[in-house]
Amino acid sequence: MSFRNVFAHAVAVGLLAGLSVPMFVVSVPLFAAEGTIAADDSKNSQPKTASRSVTGAARKSTSLSAPLATRKPKTLSDHGVQRQDPYYWLRERENPDVIAYLDAENDYTDAMLQDLGTLEETLFEEMKSRIKEDDASVPYEDNGYVYYTRFEEGQQYPIYCRKKIGEDREQVTLDVNELCRDQPYCSVVGVSVSPDSQRLVFGIDTTGRRKYTLRFKDLKSGKWLDSSITDVAGSAVWAADSKTVFFTRRDPQTLRAYRVLRYRVGDPVDQATLVFEETDEEFSCGVGRTRSKAFIVIRSNQTLSTESRFLAADDPTGDFQVFLPRRPDHEYSINHIGDHFYVTSNQDAPNFRLLRTPQAKIAETHWEEVIPHRDDVLLQGVTLFDEFLVASERSEAQTRLRVMSRQATSGDGKPLDYFVPVEEDAYVIRSAATPDPNTSRLRYSYTSLTTPSSVYEFDMESRQTKLLKRQPVLGDFDPERYTTRRLWATARDGVRVPVTVVHRKDTPIDGTAPCLQYGYGSYGSSMDPRFSSTTLSLLDRGFVYAIAHIRGGQEMGRKWYDDGKLLRKRNTFNDFIDVGKFLVAQKFAAKDKLFCRGGSAGGLLIGAVINMAPGQYAGAIADVPFVDVVTTMLDETIPLTTFEYDEWGNPNEKEYFDYMLSYSPYDQVTAQDYPPLLVTTGLHDSQVQYWEPAKWVAKLRVTKTDTNPLLLKTNMDAGHGGASGRFNSLKLVATRYAFLIDLAGAKQQ
Repeated sequence: MSFRNVFAHAVAVGLLAGLSVPMFVVSVPLFAAEGTIAADDSKNSQPKTASRSVTGAARKSTSLSAPLATRKPKTLSDHGVQRQDPYYWLRERENPDVIAYLDAENDYTDAMLQDLGTLEETLFEEMKSRIKEDDASVPYEDNGYVYYTRFEEGQQYPIYCRKKIGEDREQVTLDVNELCRDQPYCSVVGVSVSPDSQRLVFGIDTTGRRKYTLRFKDLKSGKWLDSSITDVAGSAVWAADSKTVFFTRRDPQTLRAYRVLRYRVGDPVDQATLVFEETDEEFSCGVGRTRSKAFIVIRSNQTLSTESRFLAADDPTGDFQVFLPRRPDHEYSINHIGDHFYVTSNQDAPNFRLLRTPQAKIAETHWEEVIPHRDDVLLQGVTLFDEFLVASERSEAQTRLRVMSRQATSGDGKPLDYFVPVEEDAYVIRSAATPDPNTSRLRYSYTSLTTPSSVYEFDMESRQTKLLKRQPVLGDFDPERYTTRRLWATARDGVRVPVTVVHRKDTPIDGTAPCLQYGYGSYGSSMDPRFSSTTLSLLDRGFVYAIAHIRGGQEMGRKWYDDGKLLRKRNTFNDFIDVGKFLVAQKFAAKDKLFCRGGSAGGLLIGAVINMAPGQYAGAIADVPFVDVVTTMLDETIPLTTFEYDEWGNPNEKEYFDYMLSYSPYDQVTAQDYPPLLVTTGLHDSQVQYWEPAKWVAKLRVTKTDTNPLLLKTNMDAGHGGASGRFNSLKLVATRYAFLIDLAGAKQQ
């Protein structure tokens, strides 16, 4: 145990004793116990009142002393507006006082939740017990081998394996457990085998900062290669020679993926060659390979514009050719099969359309339309086969797979064009890994809030479906105990908002059940109703779980996204609040047992909602929340800033500054009652810096007028995604659920 942790442990002992004394004795107090107001905090002290009755461990808020961060004068002035930010100093990651403050907040949270320790452990073991520990993925064939991943009992990470087709001998290509042993955090991504099946490349990150190191392995000898390339975006793409890889490097300050390099395996690492640099700070770039494997593609993208370059995979030292120059408001992507490039484009088509052009004639004048634009259907992507194409579409908030022929026809001579059949009311269907395009068999994944993740094989000619694997859920799980449905709430401006709910069939829908409402509503990311075995721990304790498909996602098409960003961002928050009212009105939630949760940009949602409607929710959880919107978007040195202007707006322009300021959760904290709140973050988070939630909590502590719990939990070893490992990640889920169950007064066993 480090000195820092010993010191923090001593603080926790004081907290458990209920002492109301300064925690630290230093020349300039870092923070004081609640009830001991630092000199510059006195004018911000508010009378504390209990705004709603709480149960169990939540009552400790009146007896335990919370850490208060020191206020240091800092004035931010923009567009004639002066903002006081006394907690700006918390961004000093290397400052020992910052680390001590985060440790003290962790100890306070642990002490506040101490009485829930048994419940947390029960939930953790319960969720862990549903996992089949020695599970394996559905195998797939590629280039003479059968590939799959498997887990071993008690192990946190997957083992990548393969067998030669027709043989039983297993070769372990990568055991992630060995790589991650003794690492507090470990993420392995982009595991890829060379075309000749002899080499392996992957990216590994042991900080959670999304700065990966490329590692290489000789699969014939089983030996690691000396080559090790740091500060990359994660994965690498093989050229056809099986010796050359292309990878993306991040800017060391902003973490923007901005350079693509070529590297010949075995050469000195410093001989990696720059082949492309994205100089526009609003764009990032990545590299991939087409479905045909014939081309390497570099894609530069900004929120509203893209540009692709391509190079023959068998000519790795050649020059990349621009497919179509970037232009404002034009997003497109390219793929290749046979002798045609396929293009998804939003040019004069907000919901995108599909076109194709001969490989030798890529100019727009040669493009021909395959799938036209439709106002009510979003084209999300296409999987190409030699004889078929499978379009991933979305209509009325529902995903679907559309099968079309590229050359083949049905028995009556007409081109094939139909949807893969499904039965449930609300579900998620996606194309799955099918490496060889020369097949009529499509693999797809399917799930719903009551159906565990499943992989099917579908014959596109005979239309016969075969279940290959369904995620095992151990214990007494029975999907027939639960029911899910799609509902439609009406927002205040008359717009219909889709909502997906799930609950046990024996849970009374009479206005007495606790309900957890989840939402996101940004970046055009749709929050689809996927099965989660952890959610069963809430459902089995009488909860209703509801996903609000609010504007800012793309559940209802591109317009749904456009109506929830920039100067229409408030629609996102209004939709969420109105869905909460709908759930109460329709008796899916008790008025005093409605809870909310969101993460990242969904944490911004939660922060804005509890500012705007603080009395609506009985408790809230904000995971890695993006809450200091204006200050972050004004700071071009922070990752994910400049190339997000088209999402949030550029606050250097007064119109956007004023609008963002009007909803920024940190800036809009006010002297009012707030619901019980659990906030989580990661010290190494590269997407939402830890100091945003830390500052938010610090400001709430001295401003809010209630005595409801306010808890900050920082993972000191991880980043945006939280703890790594299939079991470690369950611990935070158990903490979240214990917090909610306790507030709801639900049964704990």
